[in-house]
Amino acid sequence: MRRPILTLTTDFGASDHYAGAMKGVILSICPQAQIVDICHDVTPFQIAEGAYVIAQAYDCFPMKTVHVVVVDPGVGTARRPILVEAAGQYFVGPDNGVLSMVYARGKHKVRLIANDRYFRQPVSATFHGRDIFAPVAAHVAAGIPPSRMGKPIEDYLRPEFAKPVRSGERTWSGSILKIDRFGNVVTNFHVRDFPELYRQLAGESAVHKQSRARHKQSRAREQADDSFGAVGGPLPDGRGSVAVGRGSIAVVVTVGRRKIAALAQHYAESRPGALFLIVGSSGYLEISVNQGSAAKQIGCKTSEPLKLTLG
Repeated sequence: MRRPILTLTTDFGASDHYAGAMKGVILSICPQAQIVDICHDVTPFQIAEGAYVIAQAYDCFPMKTVHVVVVDPGVGTARRPILVEAAGQYFVGPDNGVLSMVYARGKHKVRLIANDRYFRQPVSATFHGRDIFAPVAAHVAAGIPPSRMGKPIEDYLRPEFAKPVRSGERTWSGSILKIDRFGNVVTNFHVRDFPELYRQLAGESAVHKQSRARHKQSRAREQADDSFGAVGGPLPDGRGSVAVGRGSIAVVVTVGRRKIAALAQHYAESRPGALFLIVGSSGYLEISVNQGSAAKQIGCKTSEPLKLTLG
């Protein structure tokens, strides 16, 4: 029988005892658990960043994984603890929007965690990660049905931080979801929310792949030919790739007084030190610098406002 998997995503960091205490509670209830740390370095109190982090990781895990997500500036207040069933997995955390990117993706059920039989007692007013979320998750991982934790609810929070707001005919207001350890600035502009841009990028990506295939074929023929340079020639741009952003749509992201308009397919396509836009592995537009920190160069931080303009 497969050992149950539990993951932890928090803003607790690595210098305090908080994450370790949660693991101890989990193992006391479900000693066979495999605990995976997704991230403990979410920027403190940044709910949207926590939502983004778990949303990028959970679908890499097998069915019935239990995810504990604690970014909880409202701990001890009237905000409620919830258990979400989605994508064949379970998510335990506060009802403050930190799980909203999970249940926004498809069919789901949200339960209010109300059965204090499964809490660690006494419950601290400042550490629900240890006293509510960790033990509830451990009990679910150990086989206790989610229905025992509480009844389904419909009035859970559905914040809009994941979606940009249209502010003009061709402009949208958004925000910074996360700044990763490389200094890449992850925006909340997902390419699938902008069909024209998505079609352009998808088409140019296909051209890029075809160009690489032709380049490999040309190289193979060149190596087989006795005459140097008899076959081949530079690909578009002379760099072995097709530059993105030269289609009919111009893309500009504004952060403060900085405007970033260059759009690249990969980091090495831009010269070191130059700011550019790139579609990250999550599908969101990111502001990056080749071998540098875009966040430091711009001087921005998580949750700051952005503007996207399509020309």
